[in-house]
Amino acid sequence: QVQLAESGGGLVQAGGSLRLSCAASGTVFSNIVMNWYRQAPGKQRELVATINSGGFTAYGDSVKGRFTISRDNAQNMVWLQMNSLKPEDTADYYCNAAIFVSPGWRNYWGQGTQVTVSS
Repeated sequence: QVQLAESGGGLVQAGGSLRLSCAASGTVFSNIVMNWYRQAPGKQRELVATINSGGFTAYGDSVKGRFTISRDNAQNMVWLQMNSLKPEDTADYYCNAAIFVSPGWRNYWGQGTQVTVSS
């Protein structure tokens, strides 16, 4: 089992920055894929960023060039650096860990942290 705890959310003005942190505990394997998702009221949950154990990263089109995901396997930590924030970035942000357990992926979720971007 993996437990995830996010922190770093809050209120920020458009153009500002926030850094979200996620601490993982429990049975954490180095090959776990770490992700950040977000969901705004009335909208579907979307993948914001992902990073695998080899350091490969990918981003949703709406955040490319503005957000950066990173991880430290020794500390079981993952971060999301968010720059040039826009009001449309307002959402609940969730840390996610995914591990392949036959026959498919098993997902673990944090409790979420709120990000509000004002104009």
